[in-house]
Amino acid sequence: MAVRNPFKKRGPTVAVVRLSGMIATGARASLNDEALAPVIERAFKRGKPAAVALVINSPGGSPVQSSLIAARIRRLAEEKKIPVLAFVEDVAASGGYWLACAGDEIIADESSMLGSIGVISSSFGAHVFLARQGIERRVYTAGESKSMLDPFQPEKEEDVARLKDLLGDIHGHFIAHVKTRRADRLKSDPDLFTGRIWLGQAAVDLGLADSIGHLVPVLKERYGKDVKLRHYGRKRGWMQRLGASVLGEALVTVEERAAYARFGL
Repeated sequence: MAVRNPFKKRGPTVAVVRLSGMIATGARASLNDEALAPVIERAFKRGKPAAVALVINSPGGSPVQSSLIAARIRRLAEEKKIPVLAFVEDVAASGGYWLACAGDEIIADESSMLGSIGVISSSFGAHVFLARQGIERRVYTAGESKSMLDPFQPEKEEDVARLKDLLGDIHGHFIAHVKTRRADRLKSDPDLFTGRIWLGQAAVDLGLADSIGHLVPVLKERYGKDVKLRHYGRKRGWMQRLGASVLGEALVTVEERAAYARFGL
């Protein structure tokens, strides 16, 4: 029988927080600030961890939720004076890369995909189809911009211009975040903020990441072979576990698969 020695010095603990999936609002979304807040708070506050490791595998999503999650991580890191290491698995693109920048260091696999520092908005146009079916759409508004980019009406140049202005502003916020977090580590490259993605070593060469490595070996090298990893993640409600929201989960899964498919995953 093993006997615990109360006087033996324990190894340090590293809190590991998995950030995997689409970033979006709503209870069924994989990643959003409301759902992750208690997870992130526990990771920083329980047992005085030597570091917090973020394990990131996300194709992106909501810029606001990305900003809220990253800001929470940075706020706690500075309050508790705890270093944050971001480990990228398959992809940290767009909002996923926004989250990775919450780390003091970004560590990736050689085949990880990073970047996609851009903003996208997509929709469809169905007005021709409706016209062919003899269907007339009637829209009444108070405020000339309330029907902006209605997919059932012909596209208007002024609406597209307004949308591009909004996307440009969000893109500027994204670029500012990356420049603030990565600072002088970023290399000068004309394609850096065009939405392109890079594999691990190329991302390191550009300053988008710091090194190539994997979670356990890196943490053992930094904190010793006795380092203890304490994992944190979202807890699903009993309704979800019983499959009561099958349709909603299926829709989220389809959207998430489509987002990952952009990166061949």
